[in-house]
Amino acid sequence: MIVGELRHVTRGDIVGALQGRVTGTIFTVDLEAVRALFEGVPWVRRAQVRRGWPDRLEVRIEEHVALARWGERSGRLVNTHGEPFSGRVEGPLPVFSGPAGSEGDVARRYAAFRELLAPLALEPGQVALNSRFAWQLRLSNALTVQLGRDSDRDRVEDRLAKFVSVYPQTLGKSESRLDYVDLRYPNGFSLRVPEVQKSETQKPVRKRV
Repeated sequence: MIVGELRHVTRGDIVGALQGRVTGTIFTVDLEAVRALFEGVPWVRRAQVRRGWPDRLEVRIEEHVALARWGERSGRLVNTHGEPFSGRVEGPLPVFSGPAGSEGDVARRYAAFRELLAPLALEPGQVALNSRFAWQLRLSNALTVQLGRDSDRDRVEDRLAKFVSVYPQTLGKSESRLDYVDLRYPNGFSLRVPEVQKSETQKPVRKRV
């Protein structure tokens, strides 16, 4: 008997994973081996297996809940626990990227960035961590935000919080389309306005906050 709300795992997936691989009787079957087989099924995050009276196995399945795509074309996903897994999902999801093993950190920072941006009704559609541990966001309004790295003086969340606090009085009132903002300055930020950047010699507009 299988317990748990299943949205992605099908009976065919389960039969295919177990067929010909489970040996013994209800009393002698290796429960850990059966659990490992279930957890090898795509979209299964965790499985708990126990013997049920009188002659059945009870399996409780927890599926992955997709939080984001890992990279544009990798075919990998990240779940709500910050764990990578393989799977396909329809519809839009945020896109994360970063060094190998950084999925959990990127997922945690995404949650913090999302909360900070909520007063502006903006979402971080892309969260990127590069090899030098610098952060960059692509927001739902197509604005790229360069956050840089954490330092002894401040963290990237502090820079984003300051930006959010001044946005309604500054960028929020701008009639120009903005495509890039750099928050790595200690006393302000730098902007790039597409219609202004007609020349390679044009310098970015700077706002002090």
